[in-house]
Amino acid sequence: MRPFRVHTGRAVVLDRADVDTDQIVPAEHLKRIERTGFGPFLFAEWRKDPDFALNRPESQGATILLTGPNFGSGSSREHAVWALEDAGFRAIVAPSFADIFRTNCTKVGLLPMALPEATVRELMDAVRADPAVQLTVDLEERTVQGGGVRARFEIDDFTRHRLLEGLDDIDLTLRRADAIARYEATRQPWLPTV
Repeated sequence: MRPFRVHTGRAVVLDRADVDTDQIVPAEHLKRIERTGFGPFLFAEWRKDPDFALNRPESQGATILLTGPNFGSGSSREHAVWALEDAGFRAIVAPSFADIFRTNCTKVGLLPMALPEATVRELMDAVRADPAVQLTVDLEERTVQGGGVRARFEIDDFTRHRLLEGLDDIDLTLRRADAIARYEATRQPWLPTV
């Protein structure tokens, strides 16, 4: 997983509430066994509309998604996060996230930032006024700023540490390899093994 410290990029506004994981990546696209290659299916049904936010020329190359409350609701589908990551997104700003979706984001290095709805609206308005505006997300300082808006976001220390260091679940386990080996060396041979 790529470490996340400070990221500056353009944002795209998806001004919708209650976007669920089936809207993020529809079920018919979940036939792949890899974690990659889901980006082209991101918001597949909505992208059929030529005026959909992500289809607009000014949205191309955006790496920050500004969206409405309860983003990522629905199933626990990891593919939704993989599609966002594969499409180049590094951060999502919303008033609230579904819990499992938020956790899935942090496990792949995608930063979900919950901010007050009024602050998200200010950021959306700034991007709509000037689509070329750049937002800077600073995980070290726990801030997002751009377009004349600056806000602090909350994130627990453990998740912040994992993102800053680029540690996924396997990396965290491997950091304990010596302790695991010591335990296995003293483990009774009659105990079941996997």
